[in-house]
Amino acid sequence: MNDIEILFAEDSEDDAMLTMRALKKSGFINKVHHVKDGAEALEFLYCNGRYAARNCQEKPKLILLDLKMPKMSGMEVLEKIKGDDDFKSIPVVILTSSKEDPDIQKCYALGANSYIAKPVESDNFFNVIKEIGLYWMVISQLPD
Repeated sequence: MNDIEILFAEDSEDDAMLTMRALKKSGFINKVHHVKDGAEALEFLYCNGRYAARNCQEKPKLILLDLKMPKMSGMEVLEKIKGDDDFKSIPVVILTSSKEDPDIQKCYALGANSYIAKPVESDNFFNVIKEIGLYWMVISQLPD
């Protein structure tokens, strides 16, 4: 778990599989931790529940967050992350199927760093995921 740099919250198994495949093709798969709902994302970040043994000093460098998830929505997770001094500097990319303007506006108001609607076509999806990884993990300068 020492080399995890991306926290990926996605409840759809199909979307998760596609995203993980795209990240693998881009060389980022060994740095990704996938969680299936918003509550699990917060357990991971706060090192409690099933992640109580995780080293909390090792924070993800990027969070990919779906909006519509069980237990706790991505918007609720985003609000919690950006309201916490320990996590608010971690870039959060909303990766969702929603193209609704109110969702987009609210996410940016809550501090999202980027909002990306998942492309339907698989080739476009792979390219978008690759570009996200390259931009946030290679090009962008992130705080330690």
